[in-house]
Amino acid sequence: MNPQITQIITMPEGKTLEFKRNLSSPMNMLKTLVAFANSAGGRLIIGVEDGTREILGIENPFDEEERICNLIADSVEPRLVPNVELIALQDKSLLVVEVYPSGSRPHWLKREGPLEGVYVRLGSTNRKADSDLIQELRRNAMGVTFDEQSLPDRTADDIDFKVAAVSFGPQRKLVKKDLESLRIVTTHQGRWVPTVGGMLLFGKDREMIFPDAWIQCGRFIGTDKADIFDCPNRKSLKSE
Repeated sequence: MNPQITQIITMPEGKTLEFKRNLSSPMNMLKTLVAFANSAGGRLIIGVEDGTREILGIENPFDEEERICNLIADSVEPRLVPNVELIALQDKSLLVVEVYPSGSRPHWLKREGPLEGVYVRLGSTNRKADSDLIQELRRNAMGVTFDEQSLPDRTADDIDFKVAAVSFGPQRKLVKKDLESLRIVTTHQGRWVPTVGGMLLFGKDREMIFPDAWIQCGRFIGTDKADIFDCPNRKSLKSE
């Protein structure tokens, strides 16, 4: 008996774990793998009854292993290369597909295309990503966050330096050259412009640019950002 897989089978389905009886619904399985790759990664275990966690096993395990590898290769773009493993448990074979958070996000189902075929993991469900979330996945894959993006139609003078200096006052004396290192401003085509985060925090007319802006803060368990345990809503910037 594999002690690790035995422990995993007792865990509830969630953001990084899902069980399937067999490969009879390959499209749902592929959505799960795409969602894992676009989110925090995860394991798909085939050959286990979800409700009872009965170990059913799979017939013709080597054929099924080849089938799932072919399905993934033929159905997902950009190419997804998960770890596929056959594991023996209670004299039966389970097929475990482990997907890691991908640096090539967003992945999508070929038959649905790059605009309609992108899925992400929300709890134990797969949800289709809208255009804004698809852009966010691309930024995350490139290591660029939304708040660090430049606003090329604005200038550095749109940042209220006095307000920023007061905000940082208890910790440090702020000088204008600090605005770059703090990612409040950045360069765009040879000139200084505010970042999205800089404008949200210290923009002179932020309410005009981001009239519906609001802040949501969350705390995660561990370091992989897979499980959130506290996510209170903050007041909108407009009302602060």
